[in-house]
Amino acid sequence: MTAVRIYLILAWTVLIAFTAFVIGRDGLGLLPEFFGAIRAGHWPGQFNADFLSMLALSGLWTGWRNDWSAPGWVLAVAAFLLGGAFLMAYLLVLLHREKGDMRRVLLGIHADGPAPARRWSD
Repeated sequence: MTAVRIYLILAWTVLIAFTAFVIGRDGLGLLPEFFGAIRAGHWPGQFNADFLSMLALSGLWTGWRNDWSAPGWVLAVAAFLLGGAFLMAYLLVLLHREKGDMRRVLLGIHADGPAPARRWSD
């Protein structure tokens, strides 16, 4: 688990530094460029569409693991809008708070519930 924590810290630091560099150079005009690339229908747009689906998945997981409570909604929106900058920090906090128990990190409020009655392979 130490390697995961080290990776999250390093990746978050590099991402924040790179984000600050890009904002300093290009400003905050991300959305027209982001969606413009998708609209153009080339590989940069495909990458952006893939990334957008991962942002949505991150938000859905974050909200679900918090049982869509009021704080869960706030965290879900943050996960969707802030991407890796949020998710890496959030995972570090969860790893610390849950003492490395990945079941609790991934399942959140659902970790203590009953095991699912059906498996995907059934």
